Amino acid sequence: MTTVTTTATAATTTFTAASTVTVLTTAQRVSTLTADLIVPLQQGYLADRSSAVSTLARLRRGAGKEFSQVPDLWGLTDTGLLHDWPAGGWVPGEEELIRAEDAVHVALTLWALHQQSRGTGMHRSDSRASPHGLGSAVRRLMPPGDIDQPVRKRFVRAGTAPDLPALAQRLRDIVVLLRGSDIPLDYALLAEQLYRWQEPGGRDAVRRAWGRSFHSYRPPQDPKAGDKGAAADSNDSTELADLTDKDAS
Repeated sequence: MTTVTTTATAATTTFTAASTVTVLTTAQRVSTLTADLIVPLQQGYLADRSSAVSTLARLRRGAGKEFSQVPDLWGLTDTGLLHDWPAGGWVPGEEELIRAEDAVHVALTLWALHQQSRGTGMHRSDSRASPHGLGSAVRRLMPPGDIDQPVRKRFVRAGTAPDLPALAQRLRDIVVLLRGSDIPLDYALLAEQLYRWQEPGGRDAVRRAWGRSFHSYRPPQDPKAGDKGAAADSNDSTELADLTDKDAS
């Protein structure tokens, strides 16, 4: 069993994923690596450690840009987990590795932008009890029982992005809104979805996941509101049954 350790140097800070390498799919590796990179950085940033603060500042400059456009970030984070495969096992091809590296890059840089000047962690793991997927986060930007059409349109445009650079830029616009409202997001999940989005036929599956996350979110129940909030959210789901059609242009 191979173990990847965490290292950090003062001059050029390199954060390495701290995970035991197991038999994971490429998509799972993308998710695991993203979490393993963000968690120590987030802890360091919240503790005001200079190495983490400076690393986030550099990562933010890559938000919404392709990995090839920001050579300053090359080597800043260790993506070795994407390349350390069991001896004798199946190894992903070059195109698959590029998709994986791009997904991690987009997620990391968006998180760094999201975390800027925030006093709590903006990466939060998604769960049924505490949803933090992209759709849920966007729904939280809207008033309970109502639809904010400008926000909705941004969400739809992200779902219909023609390529990863356009998607990264459109997600950047959403992340700025989330940061302003202190709404966290699961960036490990987002990275996995960004990887799957690039796979043949993957866009429809990711769009469905984002739409499902949006529709399934329910704000904390106000005891004074009775069943009104649930009824309003049910109407929202009917109105937003198709998040990938009109308003995309």
